[in-house]
Amino acid sequence: MSEQQPGAGAAASGGTPAAPLTPTTVSTHVLDTAAGRPAEGIPVALSAQAADGSWRAVGDSRTDGDGRCRELPPLPPGTGAARLDFTTGPYLGGPDPGAPAGFFPEVTVTFEVRPGEHFHVPLLLSRFGYSVYRGS
Repeated sequence: MSEQQPGAGAAASGGTPAAPLTPTTVSTHVLDTAAGRPAEGIPVALSAQAADGSWRAVGDSRTDGDGRCRELPPLPPGTGAARLDFTTGPYLGGPDPGAPAGFFPEVTVTFEVRPGEHFHVPLLLSRFGYSVYRGS
């Protein structure tokens, strides 16, 4: 008698493969490229696109001293696209309320996902520009 690994093989009813046990996860970090350091305190919201095309909030976090969001929850099963919304205005405006805000008060990044994979999406930020990429 052979042993079957959890999540492997066919389901007992109908022979269809079991759903992947690995959740689809997203992580991010923000680097202030003008200052040359991590961007601390930036609010980040994670949303998932439902089958009907609508967006649903999944969770939110704030970048820590290393510029990372460590509390983003896994995406719901069946998610095909995810969105990260970074509220960058307060950070770019600096501590002086009279300082001019950056050109981008918010940055929204929408990307496709595949079930069971991890997606790391860093934001490289400065007052007048930003860049994103799929990290590892």
